[in-house]
Amino acid sequence: MADKNKNMAVIGAGISGVGAAILAKHQGFHVFVSDFGKISADNKSLLDKYQIEWEEGQHSLSRIMEASFVVKSPGISDKTPVIAALKDANIKVISEIEFAANYTKARLICITGSNGKTTTTKLTYHILKNAGLNVGIAGNVGESFALQVATEKFDFYVLEISSFQLDNCYDFKPDTVILTNITPDHLDRYEYSFEKYAQAKFRIIQNLTSNDNIIYNADDEIITELLHKSGTKAKLFPFSQKRKIDGDGAWIEDNTIIININKTKILMTLEQLALQGKHNVYNTMAGGIAARLESIRKETIKQSLFDFDQIEHRMERVNAVRGVTFINDSKATNVNSAWYALETIKEPVVWIVGGVDKGNDYSSLIPSVQEKVKAIVCLGLDNEKIINIFSPFVETIIETAQMNDAVEKAFYLGTPGDVVLLSPACASFDLFENFEDRGNQFKRAVQDL
Repeated sequence: MADKNKNMAVIGAGISGVGAAILAKHQGFHVFVSDFGKISADNKSLLDKYQIEWEEGQHSLSRIMEASFVVKSPGISDKTPVIAALKDANIKVISEIEFAANYTKARLICITGSNGKTTTTKLTYHILKNAGLNVGIAGNVGESFALQVATEKFDFYVLEISSFQLDNCYDFKPDTVILTNITPDHLDRYEYSFEKYAQAKFRIIQNLTSNDNIIYNADDEIITELLHKSGTKAKLFPFSQKRKIDGDGAWIEDNTIIININKTKILMTLEQLALQGKHNVYNTMAGGIAARLESIRKETIKQSLFDFDQIEHRMERVNAVRGVTFINDSKATNVNSAWYALETIKEPVVWIVGGVDKGNDYSSLIPSVQEKVKAIVCLGLDNEKIINIFSPFVETIIETAQMNDAVEKAFYLGTPGDVVLLSPACASFDLFENFEDRGNQFKRAVQDL
C-alpha cells in the first residue's frame, strides 16, 4: 500500500467532491472517490482525465479506510453509515472548503446566513470584479472552490458557505465574514434544533483574529446575541435598517443608504439601487461594506450597486400575460425567504407554494398572507400543513403536482394587476431536481400560456 499520509478519499462525486479530488491530485495525494449514487458522465470524464480512481453505487469501506483523511460532500449527513464508520476509526472528515483553503493565500470573503447568501456573494464579487481585482467566486455558487484553487491563481475569493459546508470545518479562517441573518432552515439536518443550526452557522467565525472582519445584520437578534456570547476578537461592522450605526457600518436615513467605513461615506437613495426590496437593502449594505474594507473606490462601489443584474430564481420578473405578472422566486426554499417576497410585492398575489417541508413554521407568514394573498396554489406531494394553516385566511386553495398545471391554475385565478408569485418556502426535491429546475420549469410554463 502507498504511504497512508498521502492517501485521501472523497465521499460524493458532485461539484465539490470532484473539485476536491482534482486539487488533491495536484498536491500529490493518491485519491479515491466514492459515491453511493450515480456519478454524472461529465464528472466521470473529469476524474478519468486526471487519472483519479472512482466508484459509484457503493462505498468500499476497506478502500476508503486506507485514507489519512476524507473530504465529504456537503449534502451527505454525518449520520450516514460510511461517515459514522470513519469517525469511529478516528479518520478525520473535512469539507471541501476546509481542504481547499489550505492551498491558497488569497484573501477570503465568506458569506453565510439563512437568506441573502447568493445575492450578497454575487454582488460582492461584482463590485470586486468591477474594481479590477483578480477574484474568483465559489462555494455554493459558481465552480468548486477546490477546483479553482487547483487551476486558477486568484488573489481574492468570494465564497457563499452553507451550514452543511461549515459542519466539517475546523481550522478554516476567512479574512472577512458576512452574516446575513439566521432564521429556521434545514432543521431536519440539525435534529429539529434551531440552536444547533445557528451554532453551525457560527462555526465560520471560530478561528477569526483581531486582523479579521465580521460584517453582520444588527437587526437580527440571534446574530447579535451569538456574537456577544462568542467573545470574538474580530473587528465588527454592523448594518441596520432600524437604527443609525455609530461608527463604521451601514444604515438608512431619509430614504438613503449610508455606508460609513474609515470616515468615508457612500450615499445612495434606495431608488438608485439595482436590488429592490427590504431584504436586498440588507444585501447591498453587506456587499458595500465588504468592498470598502478592501479599499475599493466609492465611485466603483456606487456604479456597481447601480448596475448589478438581477439574479435568476430570486424575485425574477418572468413575464406579464394579459395584465398578470409572473415572478420566479424559486430560490425561496424557506419561510423567511417567502416572507421577504410577500413583503416586497404591493399588488394582490396568487401564491404558488409547497414542496419538501424542512420543519417549517408558517405562522410568521399569516399577516402577509391575510393582507396580500387572494388565492394559494399548492405545488407538492404533501400539502396538508400548508392547507391547514392558511385555509382560515384564504378562501381559494387548490392542489397541484405539476408545474404546468400550477401556472395555468394560478393564471386563471388572477386578474389584471395581480402577481402570480412562485415562492415555495420549501425544498424542491419531491417534484424537481433542485430549485433551479423548479424555476426553469416555471418560466417555461409561463411562456407557454
